[in-house]
Amino acid sequence: MSTPFGSAALEIADVDPAWSTAVPDWEQRILNQQPLVPELPLFKDEADYAVRVFNRLRIPDLAGRPTFAEVGGAWFLDIVRVLFGSYDAANDNRRIQEVFLLVPKKNSKTTNGAGIMVTWLIVNPVHNAEGLLIAPTKTIAELAFTQAKNMIRADAELVKLFHIQDHLRKITHKVSNAVLQVKAADTDAITGSKAHVTLIDEVHVFASHPRAADVFLELRGALTARPGGFLMMITTQSKKAPAGVFKSELERARAVRDGKLNLPLLAVLYELPKSMQQPANTNTPPVWRNPDTFALVNPNMGRSARPEFLLQQMQSAEREGVEALALFASQYLNVEIGVGLSTDGWSGAKFWIMRARPLTLEDMIDRCEVITIGGDGGGLDDLLGFAAVGRERETKKWLGWAHALIGPQGFKLRVENQSTYQDFMNEGTLTLVEGLPHDLEWFRDHVAIIKDAGLLAQVGLDPAGIGGIVDALADIDVTQENGLLTGVAQGIRLMAAAKTLERKLVDGSFEHDGSRLMAWCVGNARTRQTSTAVMIERAASGYGKIDPFMALLNAAHLMSGNPQPANSSATADEIFAGMVA
Repeated sequence: MSTPFGSAALEIADVDPAWSTAVPDWEQRILNQQPLVPELPLFKDEADYAVRVFNRLRIPDLAGRPTFAEVGGAWFLDIVRVLFGSYDAANDNRRIQEVFLLVPKKNSKTTNGAGIMVTWLIVNPVHNAEGLLIAPTKTIAELAFTQAKNMIRADAELVKLFHIQDHLRKITHKVSNAVLQVKAADTDAITGSKAHVTLIDEVHVFASHPRAADVFLELRGALTARPGGFLMMITTQSKKAPAGVFKSELERARAVRDGKLNLPLLAVLYELPKSMQQPANTNTPPVWRNPDTFALVNPNMGRSARPEFLLQQMQSAEREGVEALALFASQYLNVEIGVGLSTDGWSGAKFWIMRARPLTLEDMIDRCEVITIGGDGGGLDDLLGFAAVGRERETKKWLGWAHALIGPQGFKLRVENQSTYQDFMNEGTLTLVEGLPHDLEWFRDHVAIIKDAGLLAQVGLDPAGIGGIVDALADIDVTQENGLLTGVAQGIRLMAAAKTLERKLVDGSFEHDGSRLMAWCVGNARTRQTSTAVMIERAASGYGKIDPFMALLNAAHLMSGNPQPANSSATADEIFAGMVA
């Protein structure tokens, strides 16, 4: 059975409302710097014991090796208290089995996580239990292991209690024989896991891991047989638009926090409300650029996070350009990147998100007096982009809607993109066809929908890449001979359409469907200065596709010619009903 959050989510029934971790007033709590952990009916003895153990641990890489009690943050003790205080020792059952912590860099994320795992080793009542340190790379996983082993070595009593094997990256409790060890983040190493507890560091890096969802599924499967165990995920925000398993886990955590999903999961998300992450209008910078907001999402401010350091980093990023500023915002303030901004990106990208509106192709047929269609791509390693630009009857605004298609070969060729493509398929904006030329047939059929509605002005394609689309469109009498099909000059000649869209995004006379697919494509677009002009292209790596965006520019170029409306009395419902019939 599918779930709204992909394969990473598990269905949990009959969660006791008393143990609900929903924090519906989280925005107010963020703004007032109040705790993000709700009040729960904890097992006090378990909670107090774990807090005492955690507080005694020493932070090995600070001068003087102070304890958590001396320099730690109260915000994290709330998490320690819930994670261990939710354990029902009499029934070996943990009422809160998962923690998802989203917190910016420089907030002792990995050190705190290591402290959690050492605390578990000490308070754990189960003999021969296994604890895992998992991360997308060996280097990241070893950071937590290094902190954990050095916490033990900083305390003479703990040295007597544990056996550390550096070469195996393994820590063993000499009495219970419980172990904590680093394991690779792949299904071969995790399959059949019997881990009682797991710490996953930097979940956002898993976005490009093609089998990450399987890894998470195996780790959650281990908890099914070990109800006293837990899974803890700690991460900063992604450096790019969230994708793959990270996107699924983040949406799942937000749904629990917002009270839309009832799971035994504690979601602690230090992020600003969406209204503060994006600019209110084209003339106002986003609120997060005000240094007064830094402390709202940096709970360790004044300890490991220092305001002067963050201000210096932001000022340095501002000098370097938009790309550096976006990276600063995502890593130090947990601002979610909706469109991948860059110093050489398309100028309209920064205004893209604010013009997103709920919009379907049916809406365009009902609201527009004329529609142009653009197409681009279609190679084995490309998306086939389909974009429609319509002129609204009453307002004369331009409306934009886009879709993309990909064949099995293209899906397999870019392993790094597969989790991103899957997100778009889940969104309904990317179609994986069974084989070629089914993508061209889809393109033809949707041009036919516009044509049958009496709204089609023209279809514009790249003259160098139209190939089989010409033959497919001839089946519905869309040809160059009758003027319904035309080639659109590319390169520097297409910049007029790009500049037109830029201005319309700023003044609000262009609105679009707001899909993640198009946000990704717009963010992937780069501008390159030639000897005589500027042109748009994709990044050299080829991973960031822009075909649907180029299709949109083709459609915008045709709409710039001010095509005259055709006469049609058919509604969208009538047109689509005819297609089904």
